[in-house]
Order: sequence, then structure tokens, then C-alpha cells
Amino acid sequence: MNRTGLFIALALMLVIELLFGIYPELDLKLAALFYDPATHTFPLKLSTAAVIARDSAMWVAWAFALPAIVALIVKLVRPDRPLLISGRAVAFLLVTLTLAAGLLTNFSFKAYWGRPRPVMVAQFNGPQPFVPWWDPRGSCHKNCSFFSGEGATAFWTYAPAVLAPPAWRPLAYAGAALFGVITGGLRMAFGGHFFTDVATAGLVTFLVIWLVHGYIYRWPRTRLTDEDVDAALTRFAWPGYRLRQRWLGRDVGAAPTA
Repeated sequence: MNRTGLFIALALMLVIELLFGIYPELDLKLAALFYDPATHTFPLKLSTAAVIARDSAMWVAWAFALPAIVALIVKLVRPDRPLLISGRAVAFLLVTLTLAAGLLTNFSFKAYWGRPRPVMVAQFNGPQPFVPWWDPRGSCHKNCSFFSGEGATAFWTYAPAVLAPPAWRPLAYAGAALFGVITGGLRMAFGGHFFTDVATAGLVTFLVIWLVHGYIYRWPRTRLTDEDVDAALTRFAWPGYRLRQRWLGRDVGAAPTA
């Protein structure tokens, strides 16, 4: 998570968004590679193996988040005990996943950016007109195309890759990139997203991970320790824990101080 990676991501975003903004028909040409005019469909979405691969990809991504989710739940139930894994890792993984694959996609752009999916546009036998990535005025009203939620979730695996041991980190980065590209490619092959939906998902997710990693780990004014996160969660969960213990006839007292 150095500045070189940031500059590469920003440069890629600038080139892709400008190129596909000036020549939006490129999105249609790439989507057409997966479309069969004879059957008026995207054939791969009818493949059982491809559907299983798509579903499995999401399970793989969530499997990387599972240790952090379990550690957080256990901590909220038993704040008197230390976190099961690194506090910073819990915060980093769950904050980046929530932002990249949740708030910025499904609850922000996809809810208000009315770009129709490839299967919905007239060029692929759909009822709606095509709009480029930069135009939010499309006729889609719900769960729209820009940008890809599943793509963001797949590319989020950059976050656990960041936490890999230094010797394994380059391989982890390459694996996360490949995983994101394959998952995004499947969404394109199914007619669920255009190339710019997937590319934007990957680049935005990387930027979110870079910024949150800097906030938690790198920047002197904001970086946290594992003890900071553990103590904050203890304070947050202690009132509910104390109330439950009182119902059981025990008073555990006020939250312990750091």
C-alpha cells in the first residue's frame, strides 16, 4: 500500500473513464463479445458451471471476512475478553468491506445511478436505451449497473492481501487481482455489467483500501494500535454486557479503563 500503487490506480481510472466517456460505444463492443444475436441472449448465464462459479466467488470473498466478523461478534457478546484476532485487522477488513461492497455500491451509486445493465439495453434485445458510465439519467430505477457490487466484493480481496506476510504479499496481490478480473468477467459474460462497471468497481475498491489502510496503519496522526480497537469495542459493548449480567444477578461494574 505505497504511493506507487495509488498513482497507478489513479492513472488507470483517469485513462479508462476518459476513454470510455469519449467513446462509450466501446462498452457495447466489449459486451457484444458475450452476446449471441441468434438466440438474443448472453449464453454463459445459462451455464450451470458458470453460475456455480459466480456464486462461489462471493462465498470465497466472504470467507476472507469471516474471521473478522466472528471476532467482532464474540467481542460484542463478551467485551470482557480480548479480541480473537488483531484489532486493527478487524477494523480494516470490516470497514473496507462495508464501504467498498456496501455503502458505495448498493446503497449509493447502484441505487441512484440509473444506468441499465447490458441485458436491459436495446442493443441486446432489451427495452431500455444504453447510456455511458458518466450519465446517471438512465431509465433503470432499481439495482442498476453502475458500478458492480459483485466486482467490488471480489476486488475487496486486496484487503486481506495487504495483511499477508511480506514475503507472500506480491502473490496475494496477484491472486486478488486475478480473482477480481475473473469475477468481473463473469458478470460481463452474463450481461450483468459493462466493462466500465467492473473496472470502476475494482479501482474504487482499491482506493478505499488504500485510504483506510493509511488511516489505520500508516499515517502517524491517525494510526491505531490493536489495543486501541479492542478498548473502543469494549467501551461500546460494555453497557449491554453489564445489563445482561445484571439480569443474571451479577454486577460486573463499569467498563475497564485502558
